[in-house]
Amino acid sequence: MPSVLPLDDCLYALQATIPHLTRSALHRSFQRHGISRLPKIEGDKPAKQHFKPYPIGYFHTEFAEVRTEEGKLHLFVAMDRTSKYAFAQLHPAANVKTPAASCPT
Repeated sequence: MPSVLPLDDCLYALQATIPHLTRSALHRSFQRHGISRLPKIEGDKPAKQHFKPYPIGYFHTEFAEVRTEEGKLHLFVAMDRTSKYAFAQLHPAANVKTPAASCPT
């Protein structure tokens, strides 16, 4: 199999012998000869996996620290996997009661 080089590397290598060659001209030449893209190889990417089905009301929760001008805040996010409803809220403190107290009812 031939070596695979990025377009810029090919251009750099060829400009010594073809000084007027431009990047766009090289790309058009590759397209004209059908070699501008790598061939697709089976097994190159893992098979797509879908989330298992969940009933409405099953919330996936995440939290993260966010730096703002006021200082450090805590971002709480909850998302229903089925309906894709999302809820996010910032809080100054993070403890066990904060996410439960901030959830919509």
